[in-house]
Amino acid sequence: MAFSKRLVLAMIFTVFVIAKPSEAALNAHYYDRSCPAAEKVILETVKKAILHDPKVHARLLRMFFHDCFIRGCDASILLDSTKSNQAEKDGPPNISVRSFYVIDNAKTKLEKVCPRTVSCADVIAIAARDVVTLSGGPYWSVLKGRKDGRMSRANETINLPGPTFNVSQLIQSFAARGLSVKDMVTLSGGHTIGFSHCSSFEARLHNFSKFHDIDPSMNFAFTQSLKKKCPISNNRGKNAGTFLDSTTSVFDNDYYKQILSRKGVFGSDQALLGDYRTRWIVETYARDQKAFFREFATSMVKLGNFGVKETGEVRVNPRFVN
Repeated sequence: MAFSKRLVLAMIFTVFVIAKPSEAALNAHYYDRSCPAAEKVILETVKKAILHDPKVHARLLRMFFHDCFIRGCDASILLDSTKSNQAEKDGPPNISVRSFYVIDNAKTKLEKVCPRTVSCADVIAIAARDVVTLSGGPYWSVLKGRKDGRMSRANETINLPGPTFNVSQLIQSFAARGLSVKDMVTLSGGHTIGFSHCSSFEARLHNFSKFHDIDPSMNFAFTQSLKKKCPISNNRGKNAGTFLDSTTSVFDNDYYKQILSRKGVFGSDQALLGDYRTRWIVETYARDQKAFFREFATSMVKLGNFGVKETGEVRVNPRFVN
């Protein structure tokens, strides 16, 4: 009997420790009674969008990352700019996110079946999980119960980890969100369904340094293929760029294999191979896709739970505060 009591107390303590980084009590079953159709509605909306736009996978996953990295996962990335304020979505790193219409459509449907119930922040988190799963990646139970923030500032996007970051900068940026080195390398694997515009990596292809025209950490043949996709004279079109691994819309471990072959598109991607703190993780995931999938699901829950607060609202329109 005494043993059972100690076991129960230990379990309660464990749950408290896990939940502590988030000030809100997130729960996988949060909408089971108030909006049981929520996840189905979001999934069907995402499926429909993918049929018409192959870049939806990357954009929705990036939306989740960028939203959570700024103020915690509070859907601040969805708010439109006003005359007096430039919002996050118009900050330079978010110009390529797009696909906001997917969240708009899902929210419109949700407002019909369960008004003022499902937060935009939870819609983003569920949609991010769905695009990973629909692309062949892992499934995880999304913890729900987030509230939507009322503030969004474009200048705060400077806090997002950049494509030119070295490993130390990446580690510091992720650590500020309660994420470990392993979480950082794992979540970087989201680039397996990523797309980048030329502006994020063109500095690696021309006049890289005083001694090298091209970044010497890159595979030479790979740089030539990127130069064709991003010619100096014409690389500003919305489709000018490249997918971040060779399997485009398939969620797999090819991203890590590309890094081992010195074909990481971003400087921050390729840097993972050159640092002893991260190289072993890249090598592990490159040979063991199951390990990558398992850790990715865990790290996504961890990121989605960081900094979440109970203050805020359930926004009716994703683009405007109530």
